[in-house]
Amino acid sequence: MGMKKEIEVRITGRVQLVMFRDFVQRKSRTLFISGFVHNEDDGSVYIVAQGTEENLKKLIEHLHKGSFLSRVDGVSVVWREPTEAFSGFTIAY
Repeated sequence: MGMKKEIEVRITGRVQLVMFRDFVQRKSRTLFISGFVHNEDDGSVYIVAQGTEENLKKLIEHLHKGSFLSRVDGVSVVWREPTEAFSGFTIAY
């Protein structure tokens, strides 16, 4: 098991009301990634995720594809050192 990394991601496009948060949560859990996903007021989706670098890269690939009804226009990713520990992957409201 490699060292945990953390990414902060903002996704733009048609990514709200298309099961996007559920999609992110499902993919994160299968990749043993912890963190949260949140809908922003501007229509974007914000994610903080922790896991191995390899699994986070896989998650980023999934985020570019998006959920079935979504249209992903942009994915901005910032890599950083984890500052807090998350238990599981949650949808934050």
